[in-house]
Amino acid sequence: MIKKDSGLIFATQTGDAISLSDVPDPVFSAKILGDGIAIIPTDNEVKSPVDGDVKRIFDTNNAYSILSDEGLEILIHIGLDTVELNGRGFTPMVKTGDHVKVGDIICEVDLALLSAEEYFIHTPIIVTNMSKVKKLTPHHGYTVAGKTVALSYTL
Repeated sequence: MIKKDSGLIFATQTGDAISLSDVPDPVFSAKILGDGIAIIPTDNEVKSPVDGDVKRIFDTNNAYSILSDEGLEILIHIGLDTVELNGRGFTPMVKTGDHVKVGDIICEVDLALLSAEEYFIHTPIIVTNMSKVKKLTPHHGYTVAGKTVALSYTL
């Protein structure tokens, strides 16, 4: 049973959810930006993990910040070092200020392009304002975008 001070963050992509410590990037694996989970995706759709407002889309379209209706700041970073692509391979489906629901498509990504150019396709899902969170529990294994719980939390 979900209490009022608890909540869920859903998978952004269909694929395999892994621990942040297993992400081959020290910024994410050391949890410098916050805590969360990463998904190694198998499809090109990136979906909103929460109900909330799109606060920022990075100029390179590879990262999105969503402020959940519960006040959590969620960073979705598609691939590792993909900022170097300068937006190639990423098609935003939302704009800053949009209100999104769990499962709404926020971006389409060309995973074949990322793989062909030898970028890791890991997608970290990070809670960046961890000071609001008492407990964050990752859920590992196979995920379905917008349907599988990736993280549960207590405020």
